[in-house]
Amino acid sequence: MYQAHKDRADFVFVYIREAHPQDGWQLDANVADEVVYAEPTTWSQRQGIAQASCQRLALSMPVVVDTMDNTVDEKYGGWPERIFVVDRDGRIAYAGKQGPWGFKPKEAEKALKRLLRAS
Repeated sequence: MYQAHKDRADFVFVYIREAHPQDGWQLDANVADEVVYAEPTTWSQRQGIAQASCQRLALSMPVVVDTMDNTVDEKYGGWPERIFVVDRDGRIAYAGKQGPWGFKPKEAEKALKRLLRAS
């Protein structure tokens, strides 16, 4: 979606708290994929994990990191993953449900295309 529409819309990936920290609810798949991080206790640690995640996922879109008090996660219910489309006036035009089952990029892209056609 980013590659297809980045010339007409702004995108940002927000790295929030670790969904499956080593010292919390760890998944066997994370261990198998060697994606195991302790819950960061400092801003520097959170930034480091975010950077490693971006590299591993080969993200090309802009990425920001949520604050240590999880401001974005708390306001938008981002855990473990979620997608939003925001219009030019800053209003939420599409709010996907929480993932993984409610994370539906194709639905979000339809909403984005509607907004782009209207502008």
